[in-house]
Amino acid sequence: MQSHAKVVIVGGGMMGVGLAYHLAEEGWKDVVLIEKGELTSGSTWHAAGQCPSFISNYNMAKIHHYSNTLYPRLEELTGQPAGWHGCGGIRLATTQKEVDWFRHVAGFSANVGFHMEVIGPDRIKELNPWIETEGVLAGAYTNMDGHVDPTSACNAMAAGARQMGTSIIRHTRVTNITVLPSGEFEVQTDKGNITCEHAVNAAGCYAREVGKWVGVETPITNMEHQYLVTEPLEEFKDADFELPVMRDPATAGYYRQEQNAGLVGIYEHYGSREAWAGRGGFPEWDSENELFEGDIDRIAPWLEAALERMPIFANAGIKRIINGAIPHTPDGNPLVGPAPGLRNFWQCCGAAIGIAQGAGTGKYLAQWMVHGDSEINMHSIDPRRFGDYADPDYTRAKSFDDYENMFETPLPGREIHAGRPNRVTPLFEPLKAKGAVYTEVYGWERPKYFAPDGFEETLQYRRNNLFDIVASECKAVRERVGVMDLSSFAKFEVSGAGAEALLDGLTANKLPKKVGGINLTHVLSEGGRIEGEWTITRLADGHFYVLSGAGTERQALDQLAFGAGDDVVIANVTDDYGMLVVAGPKAREVLGPLTESDMTSASFRWLSGQEITIAGIPVRALRVNYVGELGWELHAPMANLATLYDAIWASGATYGIADFGVQAVNSLRMEKAYRGFAAELTNEITLIEADCERFYAPEKGDFTGRAATEKVRQQGIVTKLVYGEVAATDCDIYGGEAVMQGDKVVGVCTSGGYGHATSKSLAFAYVEPKETEGLEIVVLGERRAFTLLDEPAWDPTNARQKV
Repeated sequence: MQSHAKVVIVGGGMMGVGLAYHLAEEGWKDVVLIEKGELTSGSTWHAAGQCPSFISNYNMAKIHHYSNTLYPRLEELTGQPAGWHGCGGIRLATTQKEVDWFRHVAGFSANVGFHMEVIGPDRIKELNPWIETEGVLAGAYTNMDGHVDPTSACNAMAAGARQMGTSIIRHTRVTNITVLPSGEFEVQTDKGNITCEHAVNAAGCYAREVGKWVGVETPITNMEHQYLVTEPLEEFKDADFELPVMRDPATAGYYRQEQNAGLVGIYEHYGSREAWAGRGGFPEWDSENELFEGDIDRIAPWLEAALERMPIFANAGIKRIINGAIPHTPDGNPLVGPAPGLRNFWQCCGAAIGIAQGAGTGKYLAQWMVHGDSEINMHSIDPRRFGDYADPDYTRAKSFDDYENMFETPLPGREIHAGRPNRVTPLFEPLKAKGAVYTEVYGWERPKYFAPDGFEETLQYRRNNLFDIVASECKAVRERVGVMDLSSFAKFEVSGAGAEALLDGLTANKLPKKVGGINLTHVLSEGGRIEGEWTITRLADGHFYVLSGAGTERQALDQLAFGAGDDVVIANVTDDYGMLVVAGPKAREVLGPLTESDMTSASFRWLSGQEITIAGIPVRALRVNYVGELGWELHAPMANLATLYDAIWASGATYGIADFGVQAVNSLRMEKAYRGFAAELTNEITLIEADCERFYAPEKGDFTGRAATEKVRQQGIVTKLVYGEVAATDCDIYGGEAVMQGDKVVGVCTSGGYGHATSKSLAFAYVEPKETEGLEIVVLGERRAFTLLDEPAWDPTNARQKV
């Protein structure tokens, strides 16, 4: 065994092999993959091998689509058959809400690159003559996907990786990984040790334990999943075509043809089981090709429904039952990217549908490792989207919910309550008593909207009964004053002799010069792509207060810590400080009586911060907000947050103060054309493409990403962010929708919403730079005019914030 390598990958399933193949394709040849048994001997070998194009997450759809275009070519590329069956797939809809979901996904399918049609029952019967379509309204038909033999596909990629120079070592057990003082990793095995620059956890069902070796919590739960194969069917023997893979929410699963037999897989809605539950959910180290005893009773209700849909299956005996382990994460997406707190330790695991995702995640993670950036938005699979709150109990609760709702239609507004509440402020219960409906971000509960007693949101893709409630909250902020608990922001204190140099080198904008100054700035990769958005306040010389979005707390901490020297102190004070937003034309009148500080613009200007006392409580008051009105963010000790809120509410009663939530914030920020991180601002995009050049200060000197950004400025851009009004009547933009110019797809929407103060449906989109006329957006199957706006729909001069 060699003693050194650039990369060591632990695990030889579809995820690890997919990464090895694509690292070699990207030019990294000095890669060693170590597998304790045979390749695929964990979860890969027993998988059913479905490869759907249809998935509601736009960026996950790109991952699936890449896999579905690679697998049919693997034999040509590597000389080894991959067992690809390009039979297509159909997902059934039995409600109008599901049909709208189909239309939403169809709207971005052309942008991703796969073909999709919403078809009726007659066409479904043409493609599958043995299905009963009673109650079926439509099908989502994707003809570029199908299923693959997992073992063959994995070994074909392994063959290709070897041909490009990768070393694959089987029957060798990794026993530990040690972080060396040099920052390298010593991977210890039962046949010798390897020192490497990069280590990758692709250990599948073992990933949680492998992560512990280097102090990394890997939030996965291994679940048992069952599918059965019938005896051969004469109908299939005589057919001259292969059935599409059928997906059916009514049966909580999938069914398809397996050679001349039938295959049925079930995700039971209740009674699901953690694999190896008696061992804490972790297999024996010497476990290979392990299956569990089949349990028909556990899946019987849904199996019966599947047999009613496909009566020919009911006439066949069961040949075998496969009950094996698959890993699930709290949100169902895999863990692909940097592990928190470590340089060059990567996660490539947690894929519940790893066959469909193995090649795609391998491609985009390889890009990230080799080039520092991926060509797609990686936020939804970045392992750092989870923090310390995602402990084993939380992870287990969420993973069970994810498994049991694999075939649930992901309607906008659906809240998953498993594992909650987790991170709460002292206002959680008081606001809940006032009607707050909460949503979760990075473990935090934050108000989504405030509803009257007995209200229940009607979940659907079209505007619903929440519309007037959000309009009322927006009206309060625009016309009077609103208050919101937004304590979920990530908050850091950065101090010391080297603090200014650290922040200056990490960010693209100038730092505030004066004490109390506030600047919005961005963290860039070496390639100039956007990795973070920070608000920085200079509290004193050598002392800064850095704010980041809730979902990027771990990324921001790593960015700060990795760049800091001994002369910098970084404190994560996220849990120490709560934060209330007080915003609206009457905000000054509300706060004025509660403080001895002068709140007028002459003494407290826009985009400045002061440490003052409000209602007797020490507060970091920042005159900035995300809703575009006169207002302040009030950062106070968490223990005093409820007292501060009560004082503000009492003072605001005269002015009609109202609570508001993040649904209203989205409407208000869209009217102000404020970009959203992970939507408009992503690792795919530079500041120039995002129309954020005003936050780029090349004259300040060198900083990470400066050279690459300058290169983009000089060479020009291939996409640009635009903002405009959509001629929508009953549905607004969610993100992912295609932007059309005639018959040509010229862009993609990133986010949108209805502006209640302006009565406009608004959207952001990235489009080809020259294509700005005659644009339309595909909204639930209908083309809607998209008229670009040169300025924000609300208060384009910021006069209301500066008053």
